Amino acid sequence: MSAPSAAEAKSRHPQLIDRALEGEESVITRHGHPVVVVKPAAKPAPAVSAVDLDWLAEQRTGRGAPLKDAGRLVTGLRDEGER
Repeated sequence: MSAPSAAEAKSRHPQLIDRALEGEESVITRHGHPVVVVKPAAKPAPAVSAVDLDWLAEQRTGRGAPLKDAGRLVTGLRDEGER
């Protein structure tokens, strides 16, 4: 882990980013005190695939097929509340 001063970091900004992309953290200091950590960003979570959605649909229990439109959904919920 490197620890450049704020002045050094300003002139070495591209190199600090390259090092972060390689997985290295850098702590930028001001007057000898750490103030900023430059590190790689967290990797985004993988997107939900069609296979995942199919699996979830198979796991549903106690429910019929989902309603196709919002109007029918709201009407059904309203009618259940009146019982």
